[in-house]
Amino acid sequence: MTELRVYLPIHDLQPQFAAYLSSPTRARGYPPFEREHSLIIEVSPALSIHRIIDLALKAAPDMEPGILFTERQFGLLELHAEDEAALAEAGQAILDGIGAKAADQLAPTILFHDIIEDIADQHAIILNRTRDASILVPGTSLLVYEMAPALFACVAANEAERAAPEAIINDVQMMGASGRIFMSGTTDDMIRARDTITQTLEAIEGRKG
Repeated sequence: MTELRVYLPIHDLQPQFAAYLSSPTRARGYPPFEREHSLIIEVSPALSIHRIIDLALKAAPDMEPGILFTERQFGLLELHAEDEAALAEAGQAILDGIGAKAADQLAPTILFHDIIEDIADQHAIILNRTRDASILVPGTSLLVYEMAPALFACVAANEAERAAPEAIINDVQMMGASGRIFMSGTTDDMIRARDTITQTLEAIEGRKG
């Protein structure tokens, strides 16, 4: 039986997050673009993700898959399109095909967050060696935010960028045991981003894991 772990529509991809999602380390398929809409799904067992993509593409052949990935235990699919209604149709076909509702997904859990002001040179340098998005500049404020399941970092980063468009996305870790966001900028922007992420995660319906 297929377990729905994450069913995550992301409305109106913001410029930085769309660029991050399009990087070769993330989207090995069709890259998404700014202002498109995305649907990210995680299921278990991992190989059941191939039934998921089949259901979606048979129902809505114009969908573009950006990510099709199997971890040790879970399968992950990202679909995107300009037509949000068509994307929703593909999502519904998936839900119908596995006999699930969107609310059957796991509810996100907030694990940790902090804002580090006036980040030190050496701290910025060592983080820059492993980041996958924009450079972290010393002296700025750094927001770190961790949640589970990991994929919820995607909608959190997109909404944080919408709320604080001058902030910089330094990294979004969307796979693994937990999701992590690294953003930097002014302290006021980091507070705005942090509060938006919290509100976004708390508004998502789901079951307790």
